[in-house]
Amino acid sequence: MEEELHIALFQCHLFWENPEANRKAFSEKFDSISSETDIIVLPEMFTTGFTMNPKNIDEHEGEKTLAWMKFAASKRQVAIVGSIVFKEGAHFYNRLFFVQPDGKVHRYDKKHTFTLAGEHEVYKAGEKKLIVDYKGFKICPLICYDLRFPVWARNTEDYDVLLYVANWPKPRAEAWDTLLKARAIENMSYSIGVNRIGLDGLGHDYSGHSSAYDALGKQLAFSEREEILYVSLSKEHLKTNRDKLKFLQDRDDFNLL
Repeated sequence: MEEELHIALFQCHLFWENPEANRKAFSEKFDSISSETDIIVLPEMFTTGFTMNPKNIDEHEGEKTLAWMKFAASKRQVAIVGSIVFKEGAHFYNRLFFVQPDGKVHRYDKKHTFTLAGEHEVYKAGEKKLIVDYKGFKICPLICYDLRFPVWARNTEDYDVLLYVANWPKPRAEAWDTLLKARAIENMSYSIGVNRIGLDGLGHDYSGHSSAYDALGKQLAFSEREEILYVSLSKEHLKTNRDKLKFLQDRDDFNLL
């Protein structure tokens, strides 16, 4: 079992509804990552920005991006995580992929579609939570608006890391900061959020605030500019604090229907 997990958080501008340009930009950025990196985390809808017009995107772009993620993960021997516009059958999804360097792929469809922007009218919501076992850590990846719903993130699986990818706008940055920290404390887990920066094609402004918190709510990383943030997670930190502070054992006993 690995005792540490090294994660690179990519906080950056996105080219609006332009998957090819975004893939090219990220491929170039990948060349600068630390050799210790185990996981690269990209923002929500990292090939398009938070578009509500998925029909503007070629329906094959999702498969192209997934193939690109597999190639990049294998080449650099890191896992790559991020969500994209993905068409399956008659439906569009805001789908997160967790791609391992050995080619194994995990997927999660955003549960809480953002009704304020009409996402629920365009993208089909997911129904299943995902827990990924990777290098000795149990990781629960979620997407943006999911952050506002603590019951969905409730740590009934004894996961180690909550991982949010987002396009979270600047006017509500304080809520983002507060909720990320709260999710760490209440679930006795690491809580990590990766957000974009800059203006999107609709004029919405994003200020980043990508950050990471440990199980006690201590901030480990934070940024408001375009950069790659690095954070190292410790199994010993989790074990020590969970053994000492047995808060998870006092969880209310109920199930989601």
